[in-house]
Amino acid sequence: MREREGHKAELDRDPRAAIRSILVGASGDGVGAAERKIGGGGVGMVPRAGGFLSGRPGPATLPAWLGESDVDFYAGEFARAGFRGGLNWYRNIDRNWELLAPWAGGVVTVPALYVAGDRDLVLAFRGMDQLVPALTKFAPLLRRTIILPGCGHWTQQERRAEVNAAMLEFLGSLGSP
Repeated sequence: MREREGHKAELDRDPRAAIRSILVGASGDGVGAAERKIGGGGVGMVPRAGGFLSGRPGPATLPAWLGESDVDFYAGEFARAGFRGGLNWYRNIDRNWELLAPWAGGVVTVPALYVAGDRDLVLAFRGMDQLVPALTKFAPLLRRTIILPGCGHWTQQERRAEVNAAMLEFLGSLGSP
């Protein structure tokens, strides 16, 4: 428990620095992001020695998709509420799987669109190179898969124009009821 509280304390100590580090670090502009490959592995967890932010230097400048006002807003909210709520999802990951077990093997039965960045750390998890091409097994009405080059985890922020265009095209393809 002490280790878990340590991660919370680390993030709560300076919410602004934590937010800058997390947002840029998981983006397509983060240190090492260009080396992330779909299904390539190498995405680890919090190191046992050091904290969540260790090895994640805060950026000197923000990328074009992220403004100081965005950082101010997120940092203000996390300063007010703390990081506990977000961290609790990961602290309870086994229980979350148990609670979601009734839907294991479920299929998305409505038209779908999948948009992700090729530098998204989630796509770097082992096996994602096999899962992404097999998405129609889980979403048979998948209309399109779009992998945005140079884009990281914050797809809608990093590539808002491309994501909006893809969504409008997808919605337009659905026709009227």
